[in-house]
Amino acid sequence: MFLFKKAGPVRWLVVGLGNPGPKYQWTRHNMGFLVIDELAQREDIPVQRLKYKALTNTAVIGGEPALLMKPTTYMNLSGESVIQAVQFYKLPPQRVLVISDDVSLPQGKLRIRRSGSAGGHNGLKNIIQHLGTDQFPRIKVGVGGKPHPDSDMADWVLGTPRGEDRKVMEGAIARAADAVTLLLEQGSEAAMGKFNG
Repeated sequence: MFLFKKAGPVRWLVVGLGNPGPKYQWTRHNMGFLVIDELAQREDIPVQRLKYKALTNTAVIGGEPALLMKPTTYMNLSGESVIQAVQFYKLPPQRVLVISDDVSLPQGKLRIRRSGSAGGHNGLKNIIQHLGTDQFPRIKVGVGGKPHPDSDMADWVLGTPRGEDRKVMEGAIARAADAVTLLLEQGSEAAMGKFNG
């Protein structure tokens, strides 16, 4: 029998959900990717190493060695990417922090949870399915609901915020990056206390 040494110093996965490719880059559904981009910019590292079906790079966030991930599988299959990295680094689900958009939250509002259902989000649903549990922390970035009852939800989440909406979302992305840092540094309670307004 082979004994595998625990790979690297990574103690957290920080996974931003979104869809790959320029046409989705600044859509509401890509808030997770945009938060990862913000963290990467602050750390001055590119998240572009292709591993575990994701664009990745390691960084120290809030004093903790973390693997930043942007799955390249498209939203609905995000769990394929997450489970590969979890198995490689032998991490418990409690150390997988997932950042996603949320249509049930007002635009720009954050909600941090230690665990919970997918709430209709297909990326979260797929991660829960692959991990076999919903006991992992997540940061949800509110993108607001569709503006008219008869408008299409897919059009809304795949739409690009403009003008004042864009400014609100930029502020939310910066706060979400702050929330990631605080959560890794001081835990979920501290982050929930500060950012769940």
